[in-house]
Amino acid sequence: MIIATNVSKKFGSLTALNDFSVTCNKGECIALIGPNGSGKTTFIKTILGMVVCDSGFITVNGCNIKNHWEYRSRIGYMPQIGRYPDNMTIGQVLDMMKDIRGKQNKNLLDEDLIISFGLQPLMNKRMRTLSGGTRQKVSAALAFLFNPELLILDEPTAGLDPVSSEILKEKIISEKQKGKLILITSHVLSELDDLVTQVIYMQDGCLCFHKTIEQLSIDTGQVKLAKAIAQVMQNK
Repeated sequence: MIIATNVSKKFGSLTALNDFSVTCNKGECIALIGPNGSGKTTFIKTILGMVVCDSGFITVNGCNIKNHWEYRSRIGYMPQIGRYPDNMTIGQVLDMMKDIRGKQNKNLLDEDLIISFGLQPLMNKRMRTLSGGTRQKVSAALAFLFNPELLILDEPTAGLDPVSSEILKEKIISEKQKGKLILITSHVLSELDDLVTQVIYMQDGCLCFHKTIEQLSIDTGQVKLAKAIAQVMQNK
């Protein structure tokens, strides 16, 4: 579904992506892991069309994203920190996004998380009054709302209480089982153990490895993702 081919991007003298190539297929939940400054955010922004690569290219469903913008309507994006107009209510933010993406069939809207997170009684609450956790719930609800084929979730459980975190995890698993592609970044690797099927590890803008969870476990002798990654780093 996503193929990045020899993608490079520099910001001045900083090389954010260095000849980066990877293939991500439908039906997978892939952890995008690496230290700060490894290029994860740049890669995500390149997929979203927010950053244009200097060389190489990315295709989504076989179409070069440089020449097409329509593919973005098939993506659900949950940023690490959601920023919304302070004076708007939750309901107004949701309605605004529905209007912006109004060409999509409103009968296909996925409002599961709105219900599961208990956001319905809070629709008249203004965004400036919300806690960080409630803002995170709004971001998650928006990411899944339009029933996207591809989900990109940046630190999705950050700020969520344990119950809400489990609700979101169950939703991620459910969407993966429907054949969707899900990319997740997280520094809390223990949160990913029950979710991901593959791991992409980046460092200094380069791909260190892209492995299935099963292969990573075989290579390291570790079952838990955090211990497996630590084992890989110790052997470098």
